[in-house]
Amino acid sequence: MTLSPARVPAVGVRRLAATLYGYAFFHDLILLYPVYALLFSDTGLSVWQISSLFALWSFTSLVLEVPSGAWADAFSRRRLLWLGPLLTATGFALWVLVPSYGAFALGFVLWGAGEALGSGAMEALVYDELDRLGAADRYARVMGRARAAGLLAVMAAMGLAGPVFAFGGYPAVGAVSVLACLLAAAMATRLPEHHKAATGGDGWAATLRAGLTEARTNRSVLGALLLVPVVTAVWGALDEYSPLLVRDTGVPDEMVPYLLLLIWAAATVGGLLAGVGERLGTAGFAGLLAGSALALAAGAAAGTPLGIGLVALAFGGFQLATVLADARLQHRIDETGRATLTSVAGLGTSMATIAVYGAYGAAGSVTAHGTAFAWFAVPYLITALILVARASAAKARP
Repeated sequence: MTLSPARVPAVGVRRLAATLYGYAFFHDLILLYPVYALLFSDTGLSVWQISSLFALWSFTSLVLEVPSGAWADAFSRRRLLWLGPLLTATGFALWVLVPSYGAFALGFVLWGAGEALGSGAMEALVYDELDRLGAADRYARVMGRARAAGLLAVMAAMGLAGPVFAFGGYPAVGAVSVLACLLAAAMATRLPEHHKAATGGDGWAATLRAGLTEARTNRSVLGALLLVPVVTAVWGALDEYSPLLVRDTGVPDEMVPYLLLLIWAAATVGGLLAGVGERLGTAGFAGLLAGSALALAAGAAAGTPLGIGLVALAFGGFQLATVLADARLQHRIDETGRATLTSVAGLGTSMATIAVYGAYGAAGSVTAHGTAFAWFAVPYLITALILVARASAAKARP
């Protein structure tokens, strides 16, 4: 059967989306997630050594974040997307084959490098391919579903880690994690790419300079660039402390995972609503942030299991806002520097997240977790007010 010209783009969009969802799922189907801290401890590492590994992981990602975006713009985005999971798989294999501080450190360097290679490259590839098919307006919907697929994989990994560990210990958990990375790499090789790599003197350094210049000189791009870390960093960091918030409600420890699952499920739904959420204007986006912030503050301050339901609702709203903020950025930047600027946003998110960790450490040491969570709703309320004020000012201009 011969496809009509109108159906060819639709088929291309479906193929791109299906491949992307598979990549996102396998990328996060890592059974080592819930147990790798236990592996480090059981190997004999001290708390200080474990903390130094986490710092090394973050440092590697920070150093490579922006250069990797420039590489994606200057060379092949698809190549970086399949290379990243292979580096991560190598790191995980080292962990379970030769468990030691040196192997763990090298594994985190490889994992951090693998994550950095995919940051910016994926968003740029997906947006440009959708734009080529005349479907750039579907970007938020497609990426929202991809994020939902990743969250489903995390929940599946949490559920499977226990039985697999009981069956074969750390080697079995590690083997499944390596297999998932290999499957993610295989899916990445099937992603379409029509991006033209730079040739001649237009190397990655020139691409990096051009992207940063656009961020400095284009106020529309700069605003969208700054919005991504503002929206993403706070709730992304708070997620790490959510088990402590749940336990402070007084539920038995065995109930904590179930309430955490509620939070993850709400975030998944938030990603799935991106197609609907893209219809929101600036005022609607500000309302989403404000409503989610109020739900976070009320739910956390309640200190009850029912309050966790409001926290879950807030996380769903923040996930939706994260996807929409990324879509706003992609719609405003030029194709040639897309991955570079997306990586700059990722770098800003990483730095802001580290700042939130420090702020939470200070707040959490003098107050309850519920109170600390409630205080971190304030940045979202301020952001919502700024967005409304800017929108009003723009309307008032002749």
